[in-house]
Amino acid sequence: MDLELLNAQRHADLRQADLAAEGPHFVQIVAAEFAAAAATCPIFLTKNPETGQFYAGAMFGFEPGENLLRNDGRRAFVPLDLERQGFFLAPDGAIAIDPGHPRFAAGRGTALFEADGQPSPALRRIQHVLAQLSAGVPETDAFIQALVAHGLVEIVDVDLRFDDGRSLSLGGLYTVSLDALAELEDAAVLDLFRRGYLQLIYAMAGSLKQVSILAQLRNERLAA
Repeated sequence: MDLELLNAQRHADLRQADLAAEGPHFVQIVAAEFAAAAATCPIFLTKNPETGQFYAGAMFGFEPGENLLRNDGRRAFVPLDLERQGFFLAPDGAIAIDPGHPRFAAGRGTALFEADGQPSPALRRIQHVLAQLSAGVPETDAFIQALVAHGLVEIVDVDLRFDDGRSLSLGGLYTVSLDALAELEDAAVLDLFRRGYLQLIYAMAGSLKQVSILAQLRNERLAA
């Protein structure tokens, strides 16, 4: 992947197409997105295969390329990491793009620059998204580190059986243990509360009910 710094002169005619309809089934999210994500889909922790470090993600389907919320009225949540596809934040704070990304390949869509070279509303939105991610990733890493330090992360087995007789077992997923939380010392719980982490913990725990809703949506697709 060869990145280019976004430039009003060089990329005056560049346009970004809408995101692909299907998209990935599991997308990394940051802590500021937990409340919105939990109202729509399950939130899990999983490990980066390259670093072994935990990160948080929103699940939209059970297999790669499956987005069970695509045609559902509840599909109001679009993760920042998905919204910024094709765009990257350079070390100096400038925006870089992957010119080979499908969002730019079609040559149609929303312009990134106005006629006078100023950022268009679409590009200003991307700037905002990248800024949120830049701040949100380390904030979320700190939250996850606190969960690990307090022994609150537990593996979760997701075993599903669908109306067509097919079974799926999802591995490598983790959640937060409310039982372990209840056993913490009061001082530790108070610290989690004051850091805003209890709200995130309960959002994660509450989001697990969305697994059965996703399974129901898959069965409805099968029936159709």
